[in-house]
Amino acid sequence: MVLENLGSSLYESLKKILRISVVDEAAVKELVRDLQRSLLQADVNVRLVLELSKRIEERALKEKVPPGIPRREHVIKVVYEELTHFLGEKPIQLGVKMGRKNVYMLVGIQGSGKTTTAAKLARYLQKRGFKTALICADTFRAGAFAQLQQLAEQINVPIYGNEKEKNPVKIALGGLKKFEGYDVVLLDTAGRHKDEESLIKEMKTIEKAVQPDEVIMVIDGTIGQQATIQAEAFHKATPIGSIIVAKLDGSARGGGALSAVAATGAPIKFIGIGEKTDAIEAFDPPRFVGRLLGMGDLQSLIEKVREAEIKVPEKKAKAILSGKLTLADVYEQFEAMQSMGPINRILKMLPGFGYEIPEEKLDIAEEQVKKWRVIIQSMTPEEKETPKILNSSRIRRIARGSGTTEKDVKTLLQQYTMLRKMMKTMRRKKLPFFGKKLQL
Repeated sequence: MVLENLGSSLYESLKKILRISVVDEAAVKELVRDLQRSLLQADVNVRLVLELSKRIEERALKEKVPPGIPRREHVIKVVYEELTHFLGEKPIQLGVKMGRKNVYMLVGIQGSGKTTTAAKLARYLQKRGFKTALICADTFRAGAFAQLQQLAEQINVPIYGNEKEKNPVKIALGGLKKFEGYDVVLLDTAGRHKDEESLIKEMKTIEKAVQPDEVIMVIDGTIGQQATIQAEAFHKATPIGSIIVAKLDGSARGGGALSAVAATGAPIKFIGIGEKTDAIEAFDPPRFVGRLLGMGDLQSLIEKVREAEIKVPEKKAKAILSGKLTLADVYEQFEAMQSMGPINRILKMLPGFGYEIPEEKLDIAEEQVKKWRVIIQSMTPEEKETPKILNSSRIRRIARGSGTTEKDVKTLLQQYTMLRKMMKTMRRKKLPFFGKKLQL
């Protein structure tokens, strides 16, 4: 998960408030001190931490608690709202206009993950129905075109570049001419540092010639508060329309990058959360803060399910909810989960799961599901549809065929039985059921 150390630390601070019977001034002050410690350890700017903690303390102590709401819940709400305000009240869209070519120019310092981010953004837009193309105008770094070309082939997006041409403006204009009729064209430029005057000048020249709809700066989430200096220098040279913070998967200094960029006033529109081409998401401050605080992010989970196109016909859905769940159905869902990404990322979107389940348990869950998929593959169609026929000899055969143990097969059958019962419970209650957790 994004900024895991910061998130788990904040979550533990809030759990203290939930456990105590009386939330008085001393409890609020202790919470604020815990929050300050967590944010400073995540490399958030000291001035910003003090401003944020002061607002939280004042509101938590002085605001009138609404009737019927426990003070502890009000305090948590204040923390959530202030952190959200700190990062931006609401998500800001990229704003692709249909019916014409939208050009986005990506800039950033060397090693920021800009080229990979260009491919991720192309994939993100492609999945949403936009006809997207890439241009490599990086004539400075050896192998830049080859890297982007390889990524473009993986996601089936066309690319334009010319390794023999040393003028990035000519490459950019040539690519724009080639991609007439496309909805979005992403222009990847050379990485540069704020003190490299010739490259900063080159960036201004490309921007003037291309006149993109927006200049997007890619910032490495691991550089911490240095992000402020770089972002301000780039913004001074070429007005930055938005920011993408890359490499936020597990960075201890990610809080510094987020807060520093937020302080410049340029909106964060996307964050990179992993290495794969689909590991990018639109930056939604309320949702992001909810995940940091361990409140979960059901909306993200729902979107991932939709993207994976898990389609269950109404007739089958009714059968499953009535307890007529087969192992073939379970296997189908395992397959769909594969396209949603690692299970640990999926579980962490559920309220309370993110920090309640230790990382090593999540790794075990990942391995367990892989094992279960192979076990189900080793069954006959009849066994998948009617698991009750699985006697000891059949279990022994399945274990041998799947390269697992009989105990593994029996564990799968136990979890399957529990899942069937859970489905019946969900139908009776007519609401999402998280009371029992599968023993992964």
